[in-house]
Formats: sequence, C-alpha cells, structure tokens
Amino acid sequence: QVQLVESGGGLVQAGGSLRLSCAASGRTFSRRNMGWFRQAPGKEREFVAAITWNSYTYFADSVKGRCSISRDNTKNTVDLQMNNLKPEDTAVYYCAQRGDSGFYSLRSAYEYWGQGTQVTVSS
Repeated sequence: QVQLVESGGGLVQAGGSLRLSCAASGRTFSRRNMGWFRQAPGKEREFVAAITWNSYTYFADSVKGRCSISRDNTKNTVDLQMNNLKPEDTAVYYCAQRGDSGFYSLRSAYEYWGQGTQVTVSS
C-alpha cells in the first residue's frame, strides 16, 4: 500500500514562498510519476505540477514561472517550491502518485493521494 504524507504548508504573506514536501512509502518510488494538486474552498481539485520518474516536469499555467517541482529518489520525496505566492494560491495542496496510464494533469490518472496540507496566503 502506498502512503503519501505532505508537509510544509502554512500561512504566508503575498509575495512570500513556501516549500511543500511529500514523503512516499510503498511501491518503488523511483519508477513512479508524481503530482501536486490543490483544492480551494468551493472549487474543484486542480492540477498544479507533475514530475515524471525521470524528472520531466509540467506545470499549470496559473503557477508557471512561480513554482518548481523536484524529487529525491534516495529519500522518496517530491517537493513543490512555490514563490511569489498570491492570495488565489490559498488551498489545500495534495500530493499524488500516478498510475500506469493517464494524462499527467488529470485527477483520474492518479491512484494514491495524501491527506493534504493547507496553504494560506494573506494579502
């Protein structure tokens, strides 16, 4: 069974930065594609960023240029660095592990999810 545990969320002022981390356990992490999603109150869960097993990266247009995603296969972690945060980035952020098929930005492509970590950006 795969377990994903997020950390690093918190309260930050607009323009600030946060680094979210996801620790994975279970099946071989180094061969799995990973992603970050977020869900704001009253909204659908949306794609933020993804990283393939061989470190290709993808970003939503809303965060492109402000976020980076990285992985450490020795520690089984995937990090999301967010800079120049805006109030509209306020959401619960979820780490997810993709299955064997499906487009990287679709929720349906992901098999396992963490419990989420709250990010709040004040104006």
